[in-house]
Amino acid sequence: MGNIYDDPVFFDAYAQMDRSRKGLEGAGEWHQLVRLFPDMEGKNVLDMGCGYGWHSKYAAENGAGAVTSIDQSSRMIGEAGKRNADDRITYRVCALEDYEYPEETFDLVVSNLVLHYVEDLDAIYGKVYRTLKKGGDFLMNIEHPVFTGSVMEEWIRDEEGNALYWPVDDYFYPGRRETVFLGEKVVKQHHTLTQILGGLLKRGFTLTAVEEAYPDPAMLDLPGMKDEMRRPMMLFVKAKK
Repeated sequence: MGNIYDDPVFFDAYAQMDRSRKGLEGAGEWHQLVRLFPDMEGKNVLDMGCGYGWHSKYAAENGAGAVTSIDQSSRMIGEAGKRNADDRITYRVCALEDYEYPEETFDLVVSNLVLHYVEDLDAIYGKVYRTLKKGGDFLMNIEHPVFTGSVMEEWIRDEEGNALYWPVDDYFYPGRRETVFLGEKVVKQHHTLTQILGGLLKRGFTLTAVEEAYPDPAMLDLPGMKDEMRRPMMLFVKAKK
C-alpha cells in the first residue's frame, strides 16, 4: 500500500466513508465475505493490510487465540489501535513486502483490499504459503481485474452524469495503473484473473472458493449502488495450503 494513506487530507476523506465510520456493516461486500471465514476458535491469524482493524477485531471476537495485524500506514495502525483494540491483537506498522512471515505459524491469513497495490503478487503468495500451517486458509479480497483493468476506474457517462458503460482496456498488460480515489491520484497494480488464480495454483494452494462481489441487497437503494450490479468491483478467493 502506498503512503497516500498517511496523507492527512486523503486520510480525512477516507475516514468519512461508510466502511470507515460503520465498520464491517458499512462495507457493501461484507454480507458475502463473512461467509467465507473459517472457524477461528483458538486459531493464529495474520491480517495483511489491516487498515482500521475491523477484520482483526472480527477474528478476535470469534475466538481467535492471537491476531497479528500489519499495515504500511502508521495512520491506519494508529486508528486501528483506537477503534479495534483487543488484548489478542498485535498491531504493527509494516509493509506486506517487509514482514518476516515466520514459517508454518498461522492458521489463517486474511488480506482485504490491499493486494492490488502489490506489484509482485507471486512473491507475496510465496510468503503466505510459507507462513501458513499445513491445512491453513488464505482468504483474500482483491479488486477485480475488470475493475483495475478499466480506464481510470470510472464509468463513461452521458451529459447528465448517468453511467453508460464500464470501459476495460489493455487488460492483458498487467502492472501500474493510475486512478483517482477520494480526489487524490493513487497508483494501483493491475493483475489479470490468470495471474490472481493461476499464481495461487502454481504456488501449491488448493482453491476452495472463488466469488465475485455484489452489493448487499439491503443497500441497493443507496446512491450509485445499483450500478455496482453492472460490473464486479472485488474478487474473493479462499485457498488452502
